[in-house]
Amino acid sequence: MHAPSTLLLCHHGTEGAALAEQLACEMARPGHTTIVHCLVVPELWAGMQGDDWLNNASTRDTFAHYVEQLLEKDAKRELAAVEARCAGRGLAYKAVVRFGDPAECAVAVAAEEKAELAVIGPPRPKGVLGLRSRMDLERLARGLACPLMVASRR
Repeated sequence: MHAPSTLLLCHHGTEGAALAEQLACEMARPGHTTIVHCLVVPELWAGMQGDDWLNNASTRDTFAHYVEQLLEKDAKRELAAVEARCAGRGLAYKAVVRFGDPAECAVAVAAEEKAELAVIGPPRPKGVLGLRSRMDLERLARGLACPLMVASRR
């Protein structure tokens, strides 16, 4: 397979995302490929208000602002780390952050950026701790206008 000029990397900081990044970098060619890093903040965070233990609007607003700041800080850290690793390999980098359904966002970004290849990580194995905001693989595969590669655990 020839090296794509635009490669969509869906990456959100998990072990599986690191495998996707490794595969994407193997598929990319320095001076030719731009890695488009799509980081999606799942919409499940939208309703995170702590209603079960916060008892007034002011406290809920303060908590919501706190959660937003944490998500933004985590996203910026992840974006900077992937950008640095791409730069170290001589790969052009572009970050795109979206809020919503991961599959829908990935399909939209792939179309907007005219990606020639999309790379994602494998599902998290059972028993491994972490947020399970699953990618709808069927929706992703049907919606993409480019090939999809799913990194595997070796």
